[in-house]
Amino acid sequence: MNYYIDVKIKPDAEMRENVLLNKVYTKLHKALFTLQATDVGVSFPEYKIKLGKTIRLHSTQDRLTVLCEMNFLGGLAGYCQLTDSLKISDDVMHRTISRVQSNMTEAKLRRLIKRGSITPEQAKHYKAKMFSKGIDNPYFELESTSNKNKHRRYIAFGDIVDTPTSGLFDFFGLSKQATVPWFE
Repeated sequence: MNYYIDVKIKPDAEMRENVLLNKVYTKLHKALFTLQATDVGVSFPEYKIKLGKTIRLHSTQDRLTVLCEMNFLGGLAGYCQLTDSLKISDDVMHRTISRVQSNMTEAKLRRLIKRGSITPEQAKHYKAKMFSKGIDNPYFELESTSNKNKHRRYIAFGDIVDTPTSGLFDFFGLSKQATVPWFE
């Protein structure tokens, strides 16, 4: 994981920032799935409260070349600026960037009610607790290609550390164990 590419989105009046970021991330996910790539991590160097306008892809130079050659952005290329593959400095920090999920969801509540595992009174308490424990992390709103359902993928940022931890990434470029280089 010694090279990176920045994908900088360029929103305009036709394509708002959040919509464009969601579409680009979806395209990236499809490309990583097609390649069965577990060696590409993502970071968001402009992250503050929002994820920002840059998705940074970390991997080997060969993997990043293959990703770019497959034109993974497709029709969104006009809304993005892709940097060349750049070498990562040796003196950077590292952090995990992963998915975070709520363990209390509306779908889970429906299943509990359907099974008869929960009383109406317990269901009220479950709902109250579910809404009080909402996730306020930044997220992508993605659309399933198979059933067109929308779902949110909340992003969690781990602590910044001195040494990298190797491991595998999912097809969204996220990992609970493996770190990515962290720099602006």
